[in-house]
Amino acid sequence: MTSHHSKMTECIQACTQSHRACMEAQVKCLETGNCDAGMMRTMMDCAQMCQTSVDFMLRNSEMSPSVCGVCSEICTRCASLCESLGKDDAAMMACAKACRHSATTCSQMAKAMAPKH
Repeated sequence: MTSHHSKMTECIQACTQSHRACMEAQVKCLETGNCDAGMMRTMMDCAQMCQTSVDFMLRNSEMSPSVCGVCSEICTRCASLCESLGKDDAAMMACAKACRHSATTCSQMAKAMAPKH
């Protein structure tokens, strides 16, 4: 197994976990009413972008570097918001942790897959 394949597998796993954590945090927010519309949108964006990144990587799309770069940005933003809102909430902190990991792996993949000029 190549290093590139191993890194992509790690990124796919991280994005999948981030998607799940965002969905679980959204449910928690709906149950508690502790999140405003902006936070809900950010978690929705993050979950969707993580899923989209996985799809692009799985089909080895030439647009994967761009998609992974955007995913990294959204995951970073979501992680920060989750941390600020949920210091005492396990679901929010799990979301923040998963999103931070996704942001890191997506950033690495964006650089690794970028066309060499």
